[in-house]
Amino acid sequence: MCSVVNRLKPALAYTLWLQTTGYSRKVPAHIGPGLRISKQPLDSVIIRPYCSRMELGKGPFFRQLFESVSSTYTYLLADTESREAVLIDPVLETVDRDLKLVEELGFNLKVAVNTHCHADHITGTGQLKNRLFGMKSAISKHSGASADILLSDGDKISFGKHYLTVRETPGHTDGCVTLVTGDQSMAFTGDTLLIRGCGRTDFQQGCSRRLYESIHQKIFTLPPQCLVFPAHDYKGQTASTVGEERRFNPRLTKSVEEFMDIMTNLNLPKPAKIDIAVPANLVCGLHEV
Repeated sequence: MCSVVNRLKPALAYTLWLQTTGYSRKVPAHIGPGLRISKQPLDSVIIRPYCSRMELGKGPFFRQLFESVSSTYTYLLADTESREAVLIDPVLETVDRDLKLVEELGFNLKVAVNTHCHADHITGTGQLKNRLFGMKSAISKHSGASADILLSDGDKISFGKHYLTVRETPGHTDGCVTLVTGDQSMAFTGDTLLIRGCGRTDFQQGCSRRLYESIHQKIFTLPPQCLVFPAHDYKGQTASTVGEERRFNPRLTKSVEEFMDIMTNLNLPKPAKIDIAVPANLVCGLHEV
């Protein structure tokens, strides 16, 4: 037994070292003298501790939240030193949940930003503004919606030492934006790029060609390892990468003509809340709510 424990010590030490440093690196085939953790070569095996950048203090605090009725993801990012935070795509029905989390974690919510004027749910930004003094709302200047901050391509949303860069990605709507972290490790793509899919283009100024060009020129040009976090998912998926979507997205691996034909023939039903959500979201979610 002692010999087994002694042989395991290098592996345990290596594991603890990875956990404490947060390194993402290739694992050597031999961890310690005479110890091989697998019969197959491990030169290509990658260890990626979840949120290691946050543990190291190199990246912002990050939390993905979900609203089940509209299958909407809300994202909370924060600077752990200044405590300044940003909330992406809040939903009216989950404002209490989001405020409780912000309070529990001791963050100061600086900005609540919408990636576009949503048609399937009412934004929570208006209610958040009413309950948090000094918080600002933000949306694209091309959305036609009112907000404290009207965003343009290249603008930065700062929170502490971190920031999100605005990339205009119209096509689903005129006012769609993708928000990219300063180190280009994460992209919040709204309804522009979904996991193995994309936003529809049959209403709200939708244009298939513009959507295709936006994704290929503004999102697929990001590093392949950049994580993709969409505004929605309907299959239980939580994230993808730019590299994955470039290789495996069944719509966006086609030519622009093939893509436009696919989008024309989707024949999707109208969003159930569109007649309520769009007018409300044009006024920051405060339309008779």
